[in-house]
Amino acid sequence: MKRLLAAVVVALAASGCRHTPAPIRLNGRTLVVENQTKREWRNVTVTVNSYYRGGAASVAAGGELDAGLSTFATGFGQKFDPNRESVHTVEVRATDASGQPVTLEWSDRKQEAK
Repeated sequence: MKRLLAAVVVALAASGCRHTPAPIRLNGRTLVVENQTKREWRNVTVTVNSYYRGGAASVAAGGELDAGLSTFATGFGQKFDPNRESVHTVEVRATDASGQPVTLEWSDRKQEAK
C-alpha cells in the first residue's frame, strides 16, 4: 500500500512540473504552431522570415498547425528552400472565435539569448 501511495505522489508531482512547449517550434523541416488557447483560431497566416507565407483556414483550440517549410512561398511563388535558408523569424496572425486578434512571434535571436 505504501508503494502504491508513493507511486501516486510521484506521478502527481511529475504532472505538476510539466514544461509547456513553446507555441511556435521548429521540428526539423517542419514548423509547428500550437494553439494553446481555449478558442479556435480562424484565418491563420504564418510568415517566415518576413517573406514566405502559409497558413490555414482554422486551428482548433489545443490543436496544431504542422507545415513543411518548403510549403511556404512568396507572393511570386518562390518556395522556401530549407537546404539553402534558415528560419530566423516566424509571425502568426489570426482571429480567435470571439473576433479578437491573435499574434505570436518567434525569433532565433530570442532563442540564442536563453
